Amino acid sequence: MTGQIERIRVFLQVADRQSFAAAARAEKLSASLTTRYVAELEAELGVQLLLRTTRRVSLTVAGQTYAESMRRIVAEIDRANESVRLSQDVLKGLLRISAPLSLGMRFLPSAIAQFRLLYPHVDLKLNLTDQFVDILGAEYDMALRISGPPTDKSTIWRKICVVPRVLVASPTYLARSGAPKSPDDLAKHSCLGYSHFAGGAEWRLRHRTTGEERTTHVRLPIECDNGDTLRELCVLGEGVALLPRFLVAGRIESGALAPVLAAWEPPEIWLTALYPPYESLPAKVLTFTRFIEQIVASDRSMIQGA
Repeated sequence: MTGQIERIRVFLQVADRQSFAAAARAEKLSASLTTRYVAELEAELGVQLLLRTTRRVSLTVAGQTYAESMRRIVAEIDRANESVRLSQDVLKGLLRISAPLSLGMRFLPSAIAQFRLLYPHVDLKLNLTDQFVDILGAEYDMALRISGPPTDKSTIWRKICVVPRVLVASPTYLARSGAPKSPDDLAKHSCLGYSHFAGGAEWRLRHRTTGEERTTHVRLPIECDNGDTLRELCVLGEGVALLPRFLVAGRIESGALAPVLAAWEPPEIWLTALYPPYESLPAKVLTFTRFIEQIVASDRSMIQGA
């Protein structure tokens, strides 16, 4: 028989997601059972908690008050449960992580293998995509992202490290098209665009010595949502690319790529851990985050490329 706390959890899922169907998926319940649990809770309390229409589900005034109180209580229960589990020095359960494809392929296999040696009872479900996933709607426990400082106020985040970027082109391309002498010259060149770059075709650069800033509207005959593919197109002489240094360091060392406008640097981007709006991070999430921070600190070249 389902207890009141389980029915409250289902109610909070419906309230947060404004959808019985989404709550059912989150709780791994049938839609009919989800509806029944909320109805039973309302019957127990003798008050309507939710307004149901064909378009959406919303909280009544009483429902809003109840949800605010219950979130605190459920969080305390979860913290107490987590504390008991931690007291046994065992982390376990499923940890669902989203991460960029290029980062995941280079950095995460080794990191995850080491993590599993320390915490064999934690199962990991890893999704690799360069798209910026909806961490709430897609039901991840956390995401690793390489981007500018996060602006989404519905999530919480933790900066792990700076990810340096560099402008590069192949010697073949530079011999054919000439090397840019200033950021303004980029407008005359073929540039390779990263589809998820927030600036689009506006490339902003800052002089490392003088602090002067220039913004150039570049031509993007090729755009792609994956950094590895852009790097290889760059190697093949298709144009100038702005990419994380860890993606191109090996090609620069081999001579397949050369830095362009080395005195100028783009705006800072970070490796960041993003989370749903937890009141406090679950132990497995916090432990994995700290582990990644330790791995990065032990070998900066893995993320920073030098």
